[in-house]
Amino acid sequence: MSASYAADPVTSQGRRFVEPDPKYRTAFQRDRDRIIHSRAFRRLEYKTQVFVNHEGDLYRTRLTHSLEVAQIARSVARNMQLNEDLVEAIALAHDLGHTPFGHAGQDALNKCMAEYGGFEHNLQSLRVVDQLEDVYAQFSGLNLCFETREGILKHCAVKHAKKLGDVGERFLNKTQASLEAQLTNIADEIAYNNHDIDDGLRSGLIQLEQLIEVPVFREVWLEVQGLYPDLSGRRQVNEILRRLIGRMVIDLTETSFAAIKASGVQSLADVRQHDASLMQYSALMRQQKNELKHFLRENLYFHPTVYRSTWRAQQIIEALFGAFMHDVRLLPAKHQQFARELKQEQGDAGQARAIADYIAGMTDRYAISQYGELFDFT
Repeated sequence: MSASYAADPVTSQGRRFVEPDPKYRTAFQRDRDRIIHSRAFRRLEYKTQVFVNHEGDLYRTRLTHSLEVAQIARSVARNMQLNEDLVEAIALAHDLGHTPFGHAGQDALNKCMAEYGGFEHNLQSLRVVDQLEDVYAQFSGLNLCFETREGILKHCAVKHAKKLGDVGERFLNKTQASLEAQLTNIADEIAYNNHDIDDGLRSGLIQLEQLIEVPVFREVWLEVQGLYPDLSGRRQVNEILRRLIGRMVIDLTETSFAAIKASGVQSLADVRQHDASLMQYSALMRQQKNELKHFLRENLYFHPTVYRSTWRAQQIIEALFGAFMHDVRLLPAKHQQFARELKQEQGDAGQARAIADYIAGMTDRYAISQYGELFDFT
């Protein structure tokens, strides 16, 4: 039984191209299935989260991250009687447009695209599902429901929102996304904060002794120490992290329930017109979460080992973009044609966008391979 303010596939705002309703599935289930069967989703297996894909078999990738986001989001959605299929579809699709090499790749490609409209992975994820996937006879893209597309587009500048039609309107009108979209955005943060701790400890780049200085981590560590004083190693880390995730999920659920009740919203329309997001942490948890993020930024993301890897990734992206802009004949035939078509329509900005599409779609190892083919003269 869904809450009255949950998204309902029966009253969905529909798809860009009209299709018959699916048989034995809801519209949101169909969206999830199309995402899972897309090529962009499969490529996430070989795209960096923090550690470059070839650096170790046990580190998270964009694919495993997306699955963890979906699990957390579905759990909260079930507790709050929101639409589980919609949050799963949004979670599985939210990183489809991410570049190789994680945020380093995105930053490098955004720098390359500075004169041509920039690059942002949320916009690219929407571009993937709206245009770039080419598997259906009747339309380009996956033709997903409005509600799924809305959730994929977490953030958007006004200048871009003006070009996106229905899915960009809320950024112009200052209205809210569905609770399912709001939830998945926070589940994304819960997932990466905790699994980045796990991967950081596994890699040896951060130490348990450092993390114990972070207040929320110390609280959970003391709890585990009290219950299991002899526990150590991977089992201790896992016990801490599962309890930390549990704390965040419970706080999010209870605080959001209270906010929804206090707001008086009764429908999805009410949610959209509310003056702020209703999916939220308590003030204490928000502070603790920010302290944890600050620790990870200073001690893991800017660790010399990660930073060197980041620097190399940026050199690869910038070199590939420069080469392809200089001579589109270096691109595979299909992408050459697309670049020429977009250049005819939009000038150099069109060619640049086609090249950005190609680079953003690469896996880590494919980008490294392409760089080697073009620049390794040994």
